[in-house]
Amino acid sequence: MLMDFTQPIKIAKHIYWVGMYLVNDPFQCHPYFIDNGNESILIDPGSMLEFDAVVKKIDIISSMNNVKYIILHHQDPDLAASVPKMEDLINRDDLLIITHSRMVPLVKHYMIKSDYYEIDKHQYRLDSNDLHLKFLTTPYCHSPGAFVTYEPSTKTLFSGDIFGGIEESWEFYAGDDYFEQAKQFHAEYMPSRDIFNYALSKIEALDINLIAPQHGSIIQREKISPLIAQMKSLECGLYIEDKYRDELLGTIEKLKEKDMALVASINENKEKEKLLFQKNKMADMGEMIGNIAHQWRQPLAINNTLISILKEKNERETLQTGELSQKLKEMEDSIQYMSQTIDDFMYFYHPNKEKITFSIAKVVEYALKIIRPILNKANIKIYFQSSNEFDIDGYVNEYTQVVVSILTNAKDILLYRKIQNAYIQIDLSETNNSTTLKISDNGGGVQEEDITRIFDPYFTTKHKSIGTGLGLYISKMIIEKNMGGVLSVENGKEGASFSISMEKADG
Repeated sequence: MLMDFTQPIKIAKHIYWVGMYLVNDPFQCHPYFIDNGNESILIDPGSMLEFDAVVKKIDIISSMNNVKYIILHHQDPDLAASVPKMEDLINRDDLLIITHSRMVPLVKHYMIKSDYYEIDKHQYRLDSNDLHLKFLTTPYCHSPGAFVTYEPSTKTLFSGDIFGGIEESWEFYAGDDYFEQAKQFHAEYMPSRDIFNYALSKIEALDINLIAPQHGSIIQREKISPLIAQMKSLECGLYIEDKYRDELLGTIEKLKEKDMALVASINENKEKEKLLFQKNKMADMGEMIGNIAHQWRQPLAINNTLISILKEKNERETLQTGELSQKLKEMEDSIQYMSQTIDDFMYFYHPNKEKITFSIAKVVEYALKIIRPILNKANIKIYFQSSNEFDIDGYVNEYTQVVVSILTNAKDILLYRKIQNAYIQIDLSETNNSTTLKISDNGGGVQEEDITRIFDPYFTTKHKSIGTGLGLYISKMIIEKNMGGVLSVENGKEGASFSISMEKADG
């Protein structure tokens, strides 16, 4: 479809592209205009190269005098340099420049005269007439105060530099190959993949119909999720520097060599085990902290909402009789739940080196209590038939650690391989002398060439970012060296099955 770029182009209800098409220029810049009566909004107005074209298009839609707000998503000249000239044309004493407080000391050097509306001092939102904008910070993408703007009624995201593209054969709407156009820009402008993914995770949580970036092409709904998935795996910033990457990989390799030398040293066997247990414990603690954070989010949100309600009603003097007591009781219940969560995890990490008789089924139930919120979040079903039988003698906390480790390993594999209808099956059985706990999944199993190495230290079939290669090694040491049992693995029809076999309890 041919487009007339000399005219404003409507991209959503009341929202227009008012930029300028620069022929054979790979660095297209895109101002946008939200028609909101005499409180209209100009977004990322651009430099003096686009000034005349932007003014002309706004005057076709409305009038420059109707602009009350100018949003600056960052401070670069290609986005902000034309603001002083825009101020002269708008000629309003109530004109406000919307930006983050971190950027005010920088953008003022353009000799901007208007007052600032700092998003971090206004609850990250703007309410104007029937318009309700939300602002999400995206720090260091690519500036410290960078942010994006979300308009919920049309589900439009004004994304600043994020999702920008560089391509001479520019198209107004992004095509299927847009990632190739955006790849170079993000690799060079985003500081690192970790920082970039933090911003993407915020954006991914929004319901978006349209992304309107400052550069590149406008992205329609059906292309947004695939593009974000590709962006998440992009190496950028420091990590595209060969020297930095080589030094980082070299450091990692040296540390690994030192650890492997320690594993191989018979004379330092006790120190080796202590170190490996400590490193594995630290990895487990990281996982558990994530579980605590997940379980705390909802009660924290509930309490925050209740406090906001009480504060507002108190200010308006509309609190009903008994309402304060009711809300406080709800908050107490949420806090009690959070306290119980801490007790659960403290018990899990409390050292207990005394052998006792315990029920395997109860250990499994307790392990599931710890890890179930994360499994639920990942849409992984658990199949387990509880029972009070199947008692063994051993160290209950260490046995629990092994069960949690195997469940976590299964969860990681199911997520890493993106298994549909993922599940974990837990079964208990016994013979005359022994009891066996079997944990199976439908994650595709272990490669035959790897199955004999899966309990080796530092061996992992998962991506390095999610696997340390110590969990299963430590688990085997606990079961076989500390408790006299057997931990084994085999491939079933749909995935791997780990079995823990122990002698039945005396009596």
